Amino acid sequence: MPKLNMVQAINLALREEMQRDKNVVILGEDVGRDGGVFRVTEGLLEEFGAERVIDTPLAESVIAGSAIGMALYGLKPIAEIQFMGFIYPAIDQIFSHAARVRSRSRGRFTCPIVVRAPYGAGIKAPELHSESTEALFCHMPGVKVVVPSSPYNAKGLLISSIRDPDPVIFLESTRLYRLIKEEVPEGEYAIPLGKARVVQEGKDITVISWGSMLHRSLQAVGGFDAEVIDLMTLNPFDEETIFKSVKKTGRVMIVHEASKTGGFGAEISATIAEDEILYLKAPIIRVTGYDVVMPLPKLEDYYIPTVERIRKGIEEAMKY
Repeated sequence: MPKLNMVQAINLALREEMQRDKNVVILGEDVGRDGGVFRVTEGLLEEFGAERVIDTPLAESVIAGSAIGMALYGLKPIAEIQFMGFIYPAIDQIFSHAARVRSRSRGRFTCPIVVRAPYGAGIKAPELHSESTEALFCHMPGVKVVVPSSPYNAKGLLISSIRDPDPVIFLESTRLYRLIKEEVPEGEYAIPLGKARVVQEGKDITVISWGSMLHRSLQAVGGFDAEVIDLMTLNPFDEETIFKSVKKTGRVMIVHEASKTGGFGAEISATIAEDEILYLKAPIIRVTGYDVVMPLPKLEDYYIPTVERIRKGIEEAMKY
């Protein structure tokens, strides 16, 4: 079984799904001849041709709108946005149209698009290249939001996203693209959307995270009897797994690199407080990015939650 990084695992998922289903197409800026800004789609143009791997103009609204039209006529488009910070012109198409097709048609039509976008900090990119605004899309009824944290999960989750009948925002941490390798099977396997995984079991505190912050969290919990949950799907998120863990540990810390105010950690925290507050032994702790614009590269490491900040959060919760 080959050991792949996340770029290779996503490329493999795309290739296998395009081989399996002739209706799967890819579109985006530089996805064809250049193989994508991170080379995720490398080699697909040569194998499947320009009718299925489509280089588009630099126009994110057009990319999303075209993908919606393709989906309504029976294709399964995968739209790549080069960086999450460039996705905002496409929000109108995603929110006003893709998210509402099922409701607007009273279930007669669906919109099976996947919008892939690199997100987050860690590679010292310029302005607008390191955004982490996943909470915007979690606030859109009708849209699923998926964030893999490893090559194996990236392939399985992307396969499920492509086969899902509704729109999926698939966010890929730039920091994780080539950071780790693990065994990724060739051939079909799908990881269900909406299910979290318990990466490490423990009894004193529940640590919830996703994407690259999962790995920071795992580094930080050494010496603590912590249960670590990788959320994987943010919308809809796996309440059952979280509640089961909270009942066991009584303490919760949520870690994400997006800014704190309105970040998705707030929704998780509120949900736990509404349903499981009687099991809590301590206030819910959030360790996040700051409420400022993502700084330029020299200050990037001060913005992202560090192992030290995460450990301090655990220590704060353990005082109770």
